[in-house]
Amino acid sequence: MRAAIITIGDEILNGQIVDTNSSWIANQLTALHIPLFQVISIADTSDAIRQGLDQAAEGADIILVTGGLGPTKDDVTKSTIASYFHSDIIRNQEVLEHVSAFFTKLGFTNMPEINKQQADVLAKATVLFNDVGTAPGMAIEEKGKYYMFMPGVPYEMKYLMENRVIPILKSISKQGFIYNSYILTVGIGESHLASAISSIEEELPAFIKLAYLPRLGAVLLRLTAQGDNEKEVIRQTEYFAKEIQRCLGEHVVCLENSSFERVIVERFVTSRCSFATAESCTGGAIASSLTAIAGASGMFQGGAVVYSNTAKVDILGVNEQTLMRYGAVSEQTAVEMANGAKKVYKSDYAIATTGIAGPSGGTADKPVGTVCIAVVGRRETIVKTFYFKNDRAVNIERTRMAGLTMLWKLFQKEQSL
Repeated sequence: MRAAIITIGDEILNGQIVDTNSSWIANQLTALHIPLFQVISIADTSDAIRQGLDQAAEGADIILVTGGLGPTKDDVTKSTIASYFHSDIIRNQEVLEHVSAFFTKLGFTNMPEINKQQADVLAKATVLFNDVGTAPGMAIEEKGKYYMFMPGVPYEMKYLMENRVIPILKSISKQGFIYNSYILTVGIGESHLASAISSIEEELPAFIKLAYLPRLGAVLLRLTAQGDNEKEVIRQTEYFAKEIQRCLGEHVVCLENSSFERVIVERFVTSRCSFATAESCTGGAIASSLTAIAGASGMFQGGAVVYSNTAKVDILGVNEQTLMRYGAVSEQTAVEMANGAKKVYKSDYAIATTGIAGPSGGTADKPVGTVCIAVVGRRETIVKTFYFKNDRAVNIERTRMAGLTMLWKLFQKEQSL
């Protein structure tokens, strides 16, 4: 069985909000070994909803829809699908009592008449009761297809998926076996990576598909296999995963669907190593990306955002003569910043970034995009100058990833000694 996701809402199409529902649902489908056929976002109009349902049903057996179930006049999903499935709309008493109680808990003595409409459901639908909101979901089986309609509010959608929809999907998707294997790589671009493993990719059997999932500074490879013989599917998929790992060598960070930042945090914690940052041009982005990972307190000591030369001197102990002779954006300054952070925060490793993120501030000798990164470890120090482009946000992100990659390589080297 294949699935399709439809998100309904003009606010998604015009960029007011980012559609996070689809990516979250897709992850749940992956865990259930249900392949995803299509993801589409459509306007909250009857024509768009009809066309979206028709399109999804052409290639999918399971259609998951979020959004458009509110009580206001611009939410036309309920009336449209009632017509689409040739179903009456009835008022569900249990849902109505829940909605009324919801308003009472909020301190309202009278519930607006319009909110009673949230208890209206399709007569032929199975109600997906929503304990954390007022809009119930609905499940409909029609001509061998399974349709799940859920509210667009993320926490309500997630509750319905986890408690109502996934149990249904588990009962209807027991056809064949799907297995995923992941390889996270850093320090090698997508095109070079593809070239390096081209011979392995050509040997893949028809039932194993390789997907490249690039991120800035990293590429996640996913091998997806499908078949009836579970043991054989897993055996062959893991064989090719190990072949790819062998071919890519030090560029492989882990063999799981994880982030580079999470791997760094977990490995540092396991190795009982501590870490600190001294950031100028990245403005705390490195520290933020690591401390966003649960468990970072087990390895992250602290960080300093030192934009001015005065801060570099006063907080990190950078020598004023170094700044005068080489400038703030220099390898010499970066090394002193990293050593200063390591000393101040009493850490095993430290990283420092200093550069010209842009869009202004560049010179003939040091144009916008010039960045110096230093990493100090337990035994060794590495420093490198990069020349990125003119986009400030991209420069900061590239610097962050380049710094973490340098940190990872030094960490791996010293751990192997």
